[in-house]
Amino acid sequence: MEIIATDYDGTLNHDGITDEKRKAILKWRKSGNLFGVVSGRGIKSLLEVIQDKDFEYDFLIANNGAIIFDKELNVLTETRCDGAIAKPLIADLFQWGCPFANIDKDEPIMVRSNAEECKEGECTLENLPAVTYFNQISTWLGDKEKASAVVDKINEKYSDTLNPLQNGDCIDIVPISVNKAQGIYALLGVVGGKYEDVIAVGDNINDTHMIAEFRSYAMKNGVDSIKKLADEITESITELIYKELQ
Repeated sequence: MEIIATDYDGTLNHDGITDEKRKAILKWRKSGNLFGVVSGRGIKSLLEVIQDKDFEYDFLIANNGAIIFDKELNVLTETRCDGAIAKPLIADLFQWGCPFANIDKDEPIMVRSNAEECKEGECTLENLPAVTYFNQISTWLGDKEKASAVVDKINEKYSDTLNPLQNGDCIDIVPISVNKAQGIYALLGVVGGKYEDVIAVGDNINDTHMIAEFRSYAMKNGVDSIKKLADEITESITELIYKELQ
């Protein structure tokens, strides 16, 4: 048994989910292997795109490794961060130029820095309801260099509790122990897989841990730092699967 653990945006979904890609995934799974997604997206967002694209999978790892689901969407493992840190963290993010913060948990909360931009169901810091825990807080800067600078500030102030993961001009902030590689290790513990079974696939900075840790492919369209870390480069998941099945 081998396990493909692939990023979604820019990787599995690069050039869309075609019928050819669906057939390749099905052939991989019918050969006795596992296939799943390891994404920075929260489970609600991840499920929306997966249901829309209609492809099969054996597991989903959401929030950069904080939550792992089986194919029936049963929670296999979950890592939470104390909600008490959410409000001061978001206050800092707004001070550092972030326009919003999305708190990912059982019921996600979108917090805006500007009350005039709030849509129905969204809030500002002033009327933020109590947050008992979160799996991830995500934000956006609109510029990769600005995002990198905010990551540095989070690391400086919250290094004991939080792990900021940059993905282009976006930042996903997770509990200190969480990253995509640790999510895959947690999956292996549940499904009885081995380290050497894993094939990690990614394209961007938040894929760094899993690309560096396991046998890996980087997408040809990916950032240079990921391509330098990966064992091999691929054009698509379809190409990768048929190569691995040879």
